[in-house]
Amino acid sequence: MKKFFYGFLYFCIILNHFLAADQNNSLPFNIGERLEYDLSWGFIPVGSATMEVHSSVNYDKKSCILLKFFVRTNSFADSFYKVRTTIESVISRDFSKSLSYRKAQQEGKTKKNIFVKFDYDKLKAFYREENGASSSIPIAVNVFDPLAIAYSFRLKELYENQTIQIPTCDGKNFSQMLIKTGKKKVISVPAGKFSAIETIPEMKNLKGVFQKSPEGILRVWYSQDKSKIPVKISSKVVVGSFNARLKRIKAGTD
Repeated sequence: MKKFFYGFLYFCIILNHFLAADQNNSLPFNIGERLEYDLSWGFIPVGSATMEVHSSVNYDKKSCILLKFFVRTNSFADSFYKVRTTIESVISRDFSKSLSYRKAQQEGKTKKNIFVKFDYDKLKAFYREENGASSSIPIAVNVFDPLAIAYSFRLKELYENQTIQIPTCDGKNFSQMLIKTGKKKVISVPAGKFSAIETIPEMKNLKGVFQKSPEGILRVWYSQDKSKIPVKISSKVVVGSFNARLKRIKAGTD
């Protein structure tokens, strides 16, 4: 079960980033947007997850946007691997870079609270744990944290057979990920049917559970409408196949 939730969160970590030069003033989502997902292991329901463009916030005297992510297991999965993890990301108003990243993690016996600040003057990410442990690593001019990166991918038109290089950082690791786009197809999920394009990260660039699963595959399908919503996430690792399927969309109003 632990591998499932890492697999699901890895879709946020590895999937994407396009720089501000490719952006325009019209975002494909608004403040208040909320995406809800059903999580399953094979055909067995194991929990739910939400992604939300939560609100406008002031950070370092600048107007920014707060993103939130929450994942939890259901009562069945709680009995052997309980998950209650919350992630918050503060990103620049134009979605060109992450400014901070916070995670309150409760997964099985693991409990951890971490905070990351991205300092672009010093080109460093400063990592701090609740227990006082801290560290820093060099970063690029613009990077995206594991949550913000899922939204930044929605700012660009996607085409079949692209290869995209993505700088990513979670405070402990900075890396360049390679993502390939696949074919367009119609995806059926509880929220409806969507024409969507497949995205696939190269496994050699992934860590954690995917290092132990050389045949592992992670796929995310993004809708081909103006909203470019991630409608389905599928991972295949050593312990089986896991899916997150879009259940409900609440559109933003801002």
